[in-house]
Amino acid sequence: MAFQWQQKILFKHCDPAGIVFYPRYFEMISDGIEAFFTEELNLPFEELLKNAALPTVHFDTSFTAPSFHGDVLNIEIRPTRIGSSSIAILVIASCNGEIRLRSVSTLVYTTTGGKARPWPDSLRGPITAMIGEAT
Repeated sequence: MAFQWQQKILFKHCDPAGIVFYPRYFEMISDGIEAFFTEELNLPFEELLKNAALPTVHFDTSFTAPSFHGDVLNIEIRPTRIGSSSIAILVIASCNGEIRLRSVSTLVYTTTGGKARPWPDSLRGPITAMIGEAT
């Protein structure tokens, strides 16, 4: 099952025409992933980042329809693959059933100095279980 998160489109997300300026979607994806770690994995980023880092190293994103000021996006976040130190996360943003964005992010669990390191069992287990539920 996917983690669900909502984001109302605010003035700050939009260009002068009232349409979401595409780089703002990447901020929303990041906010959603942070909420996923806090709410689903019970590990707030402020705790995670004391001893590790989780940089995004790749995005594969399709923008399928525009979003407008005042829309409320339902953002689904679902891990789809976990490697020794990486994770692929599928993000689908929709409004009233219409998909607005589909993105796969690859993040790498690292030391604070940026060197890849294995996922701790405390995270690997719950993430692996979520991937198993999706298949």
